[in-house]
Amino acid sequence: MAFSSVIRALERSSLTADLLSKLKQQGELNLNGAARVPKGLVASTLAHAQRAPLLVVTATLEEAGRWAAQLEAMSWSTVHFYPTSEASPYDPFDQESEMTWGQLQVLADLLKLRAGGSTKPLAIVATERSLQPHLPPAAQLQPYCLTLAKNQELNLRELGNQLARLGYEKVATVETEGQWAQRGDIVDVFPVASELPVRLELFGDELERLREFDPNTQRSLDAVDQLVLTPTDYAPLILESLRQKGLLNQLLSDEAQEGLDDGIAPEGVRRWLGLAFDEPASILDYLPDNTVVALDEPDQCRAHSDRWLEHVNDHWVEVNADAEAVQLPKIHRRFDESLSQAEVFQRVHLSELAEEGKGLNLASRSVPAIPHQFGKLAETIRGERDRNFSIWLVSAQPSRSVSLLQEHDCPAQFVPNSR
Repeated sequence: MAFSSVIRALERSSLTADLLSKLKQQGELNLNGAARVPKGLVASTLAHAQRAPLLVVTATLEEAGRWAAQLEAMSWSTVHFYPTSEASPYDPFDQESEMTWGQLQVLADLLKLRAGGSTKPLAIVATERSLQPHLPPAAQLQPYCLTLAKNQELNLRELGNQLARLGYEKVATVETEGQWAQRGDIVDVFPVASELPVRLELFGDELERLREFDPNTQRSLDAVDQLVLTPTDYAPLILESLRQKGLLNQLLSDEAQEGLDDGIAPEGVRRWLGLAFDEPASILDYLPDNTVVALDEPDQCRAHSDRWLEHVNDHWVEVNADAEAVQLPKIHRRFDESLSQAEVFQRVHLSELAEEGKGLNLASRSVPAIPHQFGKLAETIRGERDRNFSIWLVSAQPSRSVSLLQEHDCPAQFVPNSR
């Protein structure tokens, strides 16, 4: 974590204290004039100082990927990349399984965090599309999540029925996500919300041990104390809610009904999300109350959202015009409506373009210096300090640089990097 020491130093700075005070009073900060790395440092510092999770919202998937890579160097024990789709929510086909599994991995950690089952710092990076309603409500997903813990009593038959209900496939040997296998008192399961499968070892009816294992070699790895199993897809939740509302017969053909009775879900169930739930959720509905939401380049996020919204609204009108039975409720919304949903959280708006009169200008500039001339460098730094600027130097030999600057009447401090 290359920037962990810098973040710790920033947490103790008077500027951070002032920003936190304004953030708590106003609920929102507008910071501009900073490039990507400084934006990441500021957002991480504000969240770390409050021991709070961080959600970074970007305009594009490419920018989200850059943010995720950057945050991994900024003291976060877990950095999640939350995948989103550019497709219309009214399309009659399902999104890729890997995208659903990536979302469920994030949601499982958020549910655990909200329940107090985890205290590790958590950062999530997503696009503005994650603020659109595209998920079952958290209260509906929670009952479909199975939590297994060490020393818990388990009935193998009931466990098998629960895994089948969640959509897991029983196989001889677990190789990929969504599979499970049993050998006597040992159960292997590959959660779609985890990177590795887990081996459950029972002694009688007691879950004696949980260990991750390598699916290629089948060798046990690190022990875990708790495992959260999510459904393999959102379809079971949506279909169950539709069944309770008595809408399945109107939506499914006789052939699709027969397939559903045999455990085969129809294609494109997610387009019925608005029929199944009165208020479909976005990622905002899963966040703990103390989360810091950092909006990167708000104008770009709004522009991308507006273009997508225009296409989706036309598609929604077209689908309902061709519908012979049930009309699909509108579940897409304007970007400003999504932002209003985020007002319950502390919000930081980050922009690289420096604009006077619009928030705090964090613009920085390089210090002109000639290599190896520490006398000239010390003079330049003293001049910048007189103008109330803070100067950060990156050096391959930091201890030597500090000593040479001090020899030229320029006090300096070496911030060691933890490994």
